[in-house]
Amino acid sequence: MPSRPDGIVIAIDGPSGAGKSTIARLLAERLGYIQIDTGAMFRAAALLLSLAGVDLDDLAAVEQFCRTIDIRLELESGRQVVRANGADVTDKIRSAEMSLLTSLTATLKPVREALLKAQQQMGSRGGVVLEGRDIGTVVFPDAEIKFYLSASVAERARRRCEELISKGEPVSLAETVADVEKRDQQDSERDIAPLRQADDALLIDSSHLSIDEVLSSMEAICRKKIENMGTTL
Repeated sequence: MPSRPDGIVIAIDGPSGAGKSTIARLLAERLGYIQIDTGAMFRAAALLLSLAGVDLDDLAAVEQFCRTIDIRLELESGRQVVRANGADVTDKIRSAEMSLLTSLTATLKPVREALLKAQQQMGSRGGVVLEGRDIGTVVFPDAEIKFYLSASVAERARRRCEELISKGEPVSLAETVADVEKRDQQDSERDIAPLRQADDALLIDSSHLSIDEVLSSMEAICRKKIENMGTTL
């Protein structure tokens, strides 16, 4: 029998633009699990720090501010809503500017410690799908299933560029490629919880795969694991 009362913990890590959020949401829906979008939580924290004008070089000020933040993920009419100190910031946190700012703030120890506790508490009972940069290495190193979802820089930049253009943001593919490469460097070289593939994570390269192909493969792996552990969905 599983040690967690509500099921297993599924960790999905990988670089920016690999499709982790979409896959995590759809996989959670298929399994009847809860999705914990850790990336959205970090984006919300970055937004709050920016709006408050907190000096990111002043770790004491960052730590003090982090004690006041309240970030929640709520499901409203089938849509996940991100609330930061009571305000709906779901759309505000998805800009290109917020992506880069999030990568910077995610390197700060006070930010990571504040959100780490919240993430572990939300997922402690199991029956969850979490995605991010360090889920399988730091947040839930004991996750029953770990995936590392990746794709080429060119493909991730293409997807991100199309997403931003569809939202009316004037971006070019060239600058989006540069942003993706910069984000990768920041995420991989940060001192605290850098992006890396856990030793026991399953690598999935989505460069030439459709969302449904990736999803079906991951779902099959999860269902087999759940069945072997003697639990049901």
